[in-house]
Amino acid sequence: MDPNLATDLARFPDLLTAARDSAMRALAGVGERPAAVAPRPAAPAPLPMRGVGAEAALELFGQRWEPGFSGSAGPRYLGFVTGGATPASVAGDWLAAAFDQNVVTGLDSSAPDLEREAVGWLRELFGLGERHDGAFVTGATMSNLTGLAIGREWAGEQLGVPVSQSGVQALGEIPVLSGSPHSSIYKALSVLGMGRGCVREIPVLPDREAVDVAALESALSTLDGRPAIVVANAGTVNSVDFDDLRAIAALRERFPFWLHVDAAFGAFAALVPEHAHLVDGIDEADSVCVDLHKWLNVPYDSAVQFTHRRDLQTRIFQNSAAYLGFPGQDPDFVHLTPESSRRLRALPAWFSLTAYGRQGHAEIVERDIALARLLGARVEAMPGLRLLAPVRLNVVCFTVTGDPDQQRVDALVRAVNADGELFLTPSVYKGVPALRAAFSNWRTTERDVERIARALGNLAS
Repeated sequence: MDPNLATDLARFPDLLTAARDSAMRALAGVGERPAAVAPRPAAPAPLPMRGVGAEAALELFGQRWEPGFSGSAGPRYLGFVTGGATPASVAGDWLAAAFDQNVVTGLDSSAPDLEREAVGWLRELFGLGERHDGAFVTGATMSNLTGLAIGREWAGEQLGVPVSQSGVQALGEIPVLSGSPHSSIYKALSVLGMGRGCVREIPVLPDREAVDVAALESALSTLDGRPAIVVANAGTVNSVDFDDLRAIAALRERFPFWLHVDAAFGAFAALVPEHAHLVDGIDEADSVCVDLHKWLNVPYDSAVQFTHRRDLQTRIFQNSAAYLGFPGQDPDFVHLTPESSRRLRALPAWFSLTAYGRQGHAEIVERDIALARLLGARVEAMPGLRLLAPVRLNVVCFTVTGDPDQQRVDALVRAVNADGELFLTPSVYKGVPALRAAFSNWRTTERDVERIARALGNLAS
């Protein structure tokens, strides 16, 4: 045995304590850590011929890399839609690494049953019925890919083509219709061999990102009964707009299409009575995407996908082999997602749901919505900024006053992120260069919003 490995094994408790202390120092200061850190090119070190041991590796990490890490787990990191990690979910994630379960089959572990329990809780949390089964995947992109793959197989079923067996070339074009598709939809379609070009963007309602259902109906009527996939949005990326899911689902009485709902973070509206109507009808979807490292506040990477056609899902993703087993009535997870080897990413979610329950997670969602509204009001009052869309849920979409050309907006984004007080990401809303602040962290408070508003006011003036 390598001498460093033998020493680390003998001193394993001390090593874990040192790692814990390092993590606690980082988390204790995350509220004051710069939200963003300007990248500095680092000369790569050569691969060690002989290692230095874990304790020295921890010291080297602290010297070389930790100072350049952002405060993405902190309260003023408002870029993308990034949650933090609740204490319980961090504990669950550490245990997932320690037990190192490969959630492939149920032959050797109860880990798959834990994942099934967590999926069942999430299904209930988001208002989905028992006909929907689910599985954990890495993120919204993989969740969307899985749902669209099942939709592709469904389209083949309608046309008498087993796509998973014969290939996508036997299927022909399957149109994908959506009002405001997320970029991950295009990526998934490219991977699936359907092509980015199969997307037909449908007009949206005036001053909205929600699809015009009448325009969608008109587009479906031109397909002459050919099966299609409709991607509905439950929370668009710029303004958190919601398609009318129930009205879209009703169109299936006249037109054949697979309804996939991208609810990456909008699904969490179901937790708040004031906003639950936004996801009314989500249970009628054929497949649903929800990202958990957003508003569930579990560590990266974690998402869940749901569908009521597990038979098609198994047909696509089965990995049948003598040593893995074959799909049965309740297929193992190896037959359900693009991955075969799978870490127990359900454990952090299980820990957080167990520790805080529906009420605790609903409180996080309600508070973030209130804080987004507060920042929206502050932005409206600033002379150098203006809102581009109403604050519907947890995203504030705004731009500079006057002529908001790309150069001015990019300069403001750079200034904001260089300041380190907060982190924002740029976007484009209806052709206008914009900034967006997304609230989804359990640590964010009203005091943080006031600091954010002051920083924006100073930099935009």
